[in-house]
Amino acid sequence: MARAIWSGAISFGLVNVPVKLFSATDAKDVSFHQFQEGTGQRIRYKRVAEESGEEVGYDDIVKGYEIDKGRHVLVTPEELESVEPGKSHSIEIEDFVDLERIDPVYYEKSYYLAPAKGAGAEKSYALLRQAMEDAGKVAIARFVLRTKQYLAAIRPARGVLVLETMFFADEVRDPEHDIDDVPGAEVELGERELRIAGQLIESLTSDWEPQRYHDTYRERVLELIGRKAEGQEVVVEPAAAEGGEVVDLMAALEASVAAARQGRARAAAPGDDDDRGDQAAEA
Repeated sequence: MARAIWSGAISFGLVNVPVKLFSATDAKDVSFHQFQEGTGQRIRYKRVAEESGEEVGYDDIVKGYEIDKGRHVLVTPEELESVEPGKSHSIEIEDFVDLERIDPVYYEKSYYLAPAKGAGAEKSYALLRQAMEDAGKVAIARFVLRTKQYLAAIRPARGVLVLETMFFADEVRDPEHDIDDVPGAEVELGERELRIAGQLIESLTSDWEPQRYHDTYRERVLELIGRKAEGQEVVVEPAAAEGGEVVDLMAALEASVAAARQGRARAAAPGDDDDRGDQAAEA
């Protein structure tokens, strides 16, 4: 059973909805420790002063912010605590907006909001969720989690309220200013190229089924670890050479469309009623 990482209330006008916050995701990254090759000894890291080479304890460390190259302003833990937003148990809704108006680049991490037990939280929670669903709106709010203030979007989904922490506007880079050589309107695209590219997109279009996608690299790493743990010898094969540069864009598009349609035709089982599969087979 998931454990709540925060509890408080959603402030919605003069209405308070008592809620608990749960992580919506569980990263499955494979983590490794470091060892010295040949000895198997574990590598440990120490905090060492640059000039003296002596180890420094946590209590003797302060933070420094670099304002110029090599020039830092040192800040003590007490000074940082004096400007912290302070503990808060309120998610303050400031606005409601249309979901499609939010660029996904602003989303950071997902959480589930569940009603707290008692105090009539279930009804006020259900009311807010249903009203937002009927209106087709997303709530924009602020709240404090672990001494940091977050901007958040709250939306109804999966039968609950989902809270997405968001980046602030000045944290999102502008590609027009930060990335060189991005093609613009000056690039001429032919009608035939666009038509074939559209056919390729259509050939690869399907319903969103997240279970179809796996972290194949993580699966191979775990399989490798399992084999080595059982004492099997692992033979490393040379990496395959990468393909050359695509010169003929139209030929590549047409070949891609044909391959996508053949793949859909093979995937469709005999007698399958799926319209897409029938169309791909006929194509």
